[in-house]
Amino acid sequence: MSVDNRRTARKASTGDSAPREVRRRPKNRRAQIAAASAAAFGALGYHGVSMEDIASGLGISSAALYRHYPSKYALFREELLRVGRAMTEAVELPAEAAAWSPDQRLRHVLDALITVTIENRPTITLVRWEGRYLEPDDVTTLDDQQLTVLGALGSQLAELRPELTEDDTRVLRMALLSTITSIADHHATLPAKSLARLLGSACQPIVGAQLPAEQPAEPLQVVEIPDSFKHELLLRKAVELFHERGYPNVSVEDIATAAGLSAASAVYRFYRGKSDLLAAAFRRAAERVSGAVGPAVASASSPEGALTTLIDQYVAGSFAERALTYVYFTEFQHVPAEERAVLRNIQRLSVEEWARLLREVRPELSPAEARFLIHAAFALVVDLGRAFDNQPMAAQGRVRLLMQLVLFGRPAAA
Repeated sequence: MSVDNRRTARKASTGDSAPREVRRRPKNRRAQIAAASAAAFGALGYHGVSMEDIASGLGISSAALYRHYPSKYALFREELLRVGRAMTEAVELPAEAAAWSPDQRLRHVLDALITVTIENRPTITLVRWEGRYLEPDDVTTLDDQQLTVLGALGSQLAELRPELTEDDTRVLRMALLSTITSIADHHATLPAKSLARLLGSACQPIVGAQLPAEQPAEPLQVVEIPDSFKHELLLRKAVELFHERGYPNVSVEDIATAAGLSAASAVYRFYRGKSDLLAAAFRRAAERVSGAVGPAVASASSPEGALTTLIDQYVAGSFAERALTYVYFTEFQHVPAEERAVLRNIQRLSVEEWARLLREVRPELSPAEARFLIHAAFALVVDLGRAFDNQPMAAQGRVRLLMQLVLFGRPAAA
């Protein structure tokens, strides 16, 4: 009997089982966990993901995950601040930059920031929209990191264009950061090199932007809702609270109180619950954008004219409903799944129509490139609104021009 046969016979007689496969822990397990958590948090939000979800996605047990991170918050915090540090390191100039021209230094900062943004696209989503769920000290750290990035962009821009006022520099540096990080707001795809080139070319018109003189902020038309229109009042108050506190931190009781109702049960006469209020508000926002396309195309003499009209209407609508515009970006994952599918289809069709018009103006763009620019233009509106509210430095005329620069690469034709 051969050695192998004797070994087999011995195992059979003793009941020994077959040798177990030895599973070795990957050396890059923490990096795998960080990537999986970023994707999960980005898709479902911080509150929509559990440690069990992340462990399941990695094919490991929750216990194995807890060996690396003591809590979901610890994982969330580490990933956000890691990318925050990566962004601040990206905008640091090397020693040899002292001999460069201001244009070369700014281009280096932009290129480095674009690279780190593309490499960390899922986590950039968290930096943009979920950082408010960090604890106060960590919020301060993340804010300081973002201010460092903006400061680097602003200082290089000011060296290149010393004629800019401080306010103009602040607006343009925010527009640059918004354009670059807007890739975190959607799922369109391009090869990394092509995307880097597109973002770099989209930033250049912003660098040279000639902003119109500051004007007093245009008064916002706030429509008063009669107390008898409880369904409309509930919708407005819900959006305001979601904007102020974040959707997970608002209860039906909070909404009822804000709308002047005596009890939370009164809300259910108009809406099935909190998520139904959110979905109703989002449908209104999505239909406002989609419904504007047909009339704009019908009344314009050219694709550029139609797109310019759409830009004007988008900015005016977003300014009039600033809280809803912000909530649409931050709380989308909390809409019920079936409603999300409908809303995504409406949004996708709207973006496709804008992109179709843009490619008629700029036939050199691919369909994917046009979609990226449309999303970047949309992001400008919410980011400038977040940063400056309704201050004259970011008034509607300036925001309209910046959207034109991102889309057309120049101001719109008169």
